[in-house]
Amino acid sequence: MKLEGSNPSNVSSSSAHAVPASPFNVGSLAQLFVDRVLVREARGIAFTLHPAEKHPDNPLVVADRPWESWRLESYGTVLHDEDDGIFKMWYWSPSSPGYAIGVEDVRQPLTLYATSEDGVKWEKPLVGTVPALRGDRFDHNVVATVLNANVIKDKDDPDPDRRYKMICYRSVPKQSSGYHTMVSPDGLHWSELSTSPISPGRDVITGYYDDARGLYVAFPKIATTVRGHSRRVFYVITSEDFQHWTEPRLAFAPDLWDDAGSLHRLEEVRPILDVPDAPELMRTEFYGVGVYLAESCTIAFPWVFTINNDARYGNHEGPIELQLAASRDLSSWERHFRIPCVPRSEPGEWDCGINFTPAQALRVGDEIWLYYDGSTYTHGTPCVYRAEGTGQGTEHTASIGLAKWKLDRFVSADGSADGGMLTTVPIVFSGERLEINALTKRGGTITVELLDAAGSPMNSFPPSNPFTGDNLRGVVTWPDGGGGVGRFIGKPVTLRFHLRDAELYSFAFRE
Repeated sequence: MKLEGSNPSNVSSSSAHAVPASPFNVGSLAQLFVDRVLVREARGIAFTLHPAEKHPDNPLVVADRPWESWRLESYGTVLHDEDDGIFKMWYWSPSSPGYAIGVEDVRQPLTLYATSEDGVKWEKPLVGTVPALRGDRFDHNVVATVLNANVIKDKDDPDPDRRYKMICYRSVPKQSSGYHTMVSPDGLHWSELSTSPISPGRDVITGYYDDARGLYVAFPKIATTVRGHSRRVFYVITSEDFQHWTEPRLAFAPDLWDDAGSLHRLEEVRPILDVPDAPELMRTEFYGVGVYLAESCTIAFPWVFTINNDARYGNHEGPIELQLAASRDLSSWERHFRIPCVPRSEPGEWDCGINFTPAQALRVGDEIWLYYDGSTYTHGTPCVYRAEGTGQGTEHTASIGLAKWKLDRFVSADGSADGGMLTTVPIVFSGERLEINALTKRGGTITVELLDAAGSPMNSFPPSNPFTGDNLRGVVTWPDGGGGVGRFIGKPVTLRFHLRDAELYSFAFRE
């Protein structure tokens, strides 16, 4: 692969500070099956992707203010502010003709602000801090003129003026265009922090704070030559202090499997594609990345862009869907499913064409909430480039909705009525009881064996009692005389799950 405009040597990750991987230390964290790092062997087991359930009231946020133009996109952040007891959203809209906000005579991307008490019904308070420049001043909810307002609330920063932090793309002034950082005391009044771009690349970037690593993380888009095409791909950069950033390392690039599935994805949206296929141009790229910080891994929602041709108004044509990925180091990503994790709607529905996400999904109680953008058009449709005769704002819209999973139920390891067996690699743990996130069908069961590091039974420790039911935190129990798993804390063991008519989503040794 060739990185355009940077040193290809930055792609390789450092081997410094290597942590022993075997036996694998799972501690007391939930281990999901979105990746298969811990799966040594699976017999009679099927791994199943469980798509999110869409909220019945979707779309939840629509373009209904005159300065919002005709479309909204979830470029930005949704967070639940525990201090204020509300949800806060920073989202994006192109500036509307007739409304000058920001730098005079320049059409700019607008970052807008919304709030909600329940995450479903959203308000757009008129707290805009960016000057309105045309005619009499009017109230609005525009708080910045940037793209991808990735907002982090940092309660630990001793400087109250840096309580909110932003990683974004700034297109003006031209001499400093690129990925930048900003700070704010309240999430509304923003000032520049970086004096030069923190990474090469252009437009889309995802940024967040990783509590477990103690790092600020960002995924910048950097054009890279892959399989003969210059493509949109994503790299990873990190910072300990929000000011000094590492060199980019490659994180997300399409592979042959992605390209081979292109035509199927195009056929799903054939009625709304604007140009015919050009086989020599057909390919897959990544348009952006959202994340969810699970206990033991980072789950990503890559925005998979399928290109069928060049668009009539420049750029490229094609749909964008959300898929699923997982990583334990932010560089190597497993992507076992190349299908949408948020179902694509039928052509003509509000979210049938393009899907984006904010920077992060949220944990709300025992659910994972992923806000996402949906459009009725594909990337190169004329309505994106001109208003006259294209259905802009009438036939074609873009809005923001919500999709949900039950806690950690992204992927399950399934055993049929005939039974299946999943065996882990050798692990060490620190919790005193074993919990599983699982469900069984009528007559189904899950039993667990603790084996030694070689996978051989330990005569002094019998198989568990059968688990039945539907439980996010089902406690595995053992026959009288078996005792608990606490005696094996810190010792290498292997787990073997026997599943019959059952779905296993995760396991954890809890304190």
